[in-house]
Amino acid sequence: MGLFGFGNKQPLAGKRIAIIATEGVEQVELTSPRKALEKAGATVELVSPHKLIKGGKIKAWNLVKWGDSFKIDVNLSQAKVSAYDGLHVPGGVINPDILRMNTDAVEFVRSFFEAGKPVSSICHGPWMLIEAEVLRGRTLTSWPSLKKDIRNAGANWVNEEFVRDGRLVTSRGPQDLHAFNKQITKLFEEA
Repeated sequence: MGLFGFGNKQPLAGKRIAIIATEGVEQVELTSPRKALEKAGATVELVSPHKLIKGGKIKAWNLVKWGDSFKIDVNLSQAKVSAYDGLHVPGGVINPDILRMNTDAVEFVRSFFEAGKPVSSICHGPWMLIEAEVLRGRTLTSWPSLKKDIRNAGANWVNEEFVRDGRLVTSRGPQDLHAFNKQITKLFEEA
């Protein structure tokens, strides 16, 4: 309980959360969780392997067309897992497909699991978890088209708005963001 027994209005105060993304990240899967985590008091940094020569920004995908550009806070080459309390992996089809081809990005994601730090992922984001080989024996959800990929990675796929398996919270897509954001705030608070 916070001051005067009313509960802590910012349960993530003092926590640092990384969001790993690149070109084509689904805009709302970046912005909505980021806003929820910042509202809860976290410092959230956008980590990207994207070259900083384009002004240090990545272009998001907004459902059916290109969306806004977002400033990269930390280049992946400079990011240290030890500097963060947790990781969020947004989806979109383009974003994780590019990231899973980058060995440094895959290792960055894997390192959060090896360190026992909490991770959240939504939509096509679990492609990164498959590539990082961290799903065997877990239960999770994702965009439905990943069901077979997840099962082939040794995990149990379920069709639910969110799933928590230990220090991992996953969700299907933008339609589930309200419930997902509540769950990831709890996840990172407990870390």
